[in-house]
Amino acid sequence: MKDFGSDKKNVVQANLDAQKIAFAPIMFQAAKSLRNLGILEYLFNKNKASIETIAAELNLSIYGVKVLLEAGLSLEMVYLKDNEFILTKTGYFILRDKMTNINMDFTQDVNYLAINHLEESIVNGKPAGLKELGDWDTVYIGLSELPEKIKKSWFDFDHFYSDYTFPEIMPILFGNNPKSFLDVGGNTGKFSMQCAKYDPTVKITILDLPGQANVARKNIADAGFEDRISAIDTNLLDNSIPFPKGNDIIWMSQFIDCFSLEEIYGLFRRAYEAMTNDASFYILETFWDLQKFQASTYSLHATSLYFTAVANGNSQMFHSEDILKVIEKAGFVVDEMHDIIGMSHTLIKCKKRVS
Repeated sequence: MKDFGSDKKNVVQANLDAQKIAFAPIMFQAAKSLRNLGILEYLFNKNKASIETIAAELNLSIYGVKVLLEAGLSLEMVYLKDNEFILTKTGYFILRDKMTNINMDFTQDVNYLAINHLEESIVNGKPAGLKELGDWDTVYIGLSELPEKIKKSWFDFDHFYSDYTFPEIMPILFGNNPKSFLDVGGNTGKFSMQCAKYDPTVKITILDLPGQANVARKNIADAGFEDRISAIDTNLLDNSIPFPKGNDIIWMSQFIDCFSLEEIYGLFRRAYEAMTNDASFYILETFWDLQKFQASTYSLHATSLYFTAVANGNSQMFHSEDILKVIEKAGFVVDEMHDIIGMSHTLIKCKKRVS
């Protein structure tokens, strides 16, 4: 693993950052309240305003607006000039940036209570925080049963990052005119339906748990693709169940981060055994070491802890070297590697190693 980070902060900055960590859950709620109560929106529309004016216009108490805006000063979401508050660029991102809002809602609705069980999850190797959402072994078993608000935040988070990849990956995937896809972990069928729209002849099979496969079937029927997309219920962790053979492409998108390295090896071997020498195996994933921006790496490291405490207790957003080693161990060679697809993804094309 390559070197990452440094320890070059002065003591004053290091102490400030330590306090930001110490009070992070409290200040997160302040930021969310500034957004949800309309205070940031008001400042955006009016350019600047006093506490009294904001309180009167939004029908909030002067006290409530005061404590939130003072927290906003330390959060650097607002600044104060001539007794009036003005929105900063950071405040604007909290207010308007889609990615930031999806991340905040995912943190609040899916993770906020659950992450309090992180230590227990680390010690026991199980997602102890999942009990805050439901009585399942993994979150994937219960996705279709989540309360609507939590379900929306989960799927908004999941789809936001993958949707940005579609325009870039379609020409790559269809460059050799594949006739059939196996979409492993196809979830709601969104990717498969995008493929069906892109190529009017391709046939696709989705493999996923019964809950997700049922949702996919409904979405596929609603979109009119039943003649070209099918879904098979399966336990993806049961290595005794082989993958269907005869597909030109086996596809795994934002999927392997849901499993441990040992489990990923089992999935890769089943892909290997289902492929001909001419078939291709594609992996689309976000690797924290291959990001252009620190914000992306930070978000991925935080997301790993969601997997630890909520999703399944044993997976994460991986370093690319971890997965490249499993690819080699499973009998593949990397044929192509496309970095930063969409916002933060890497697309890896694998072929069977010919001895």
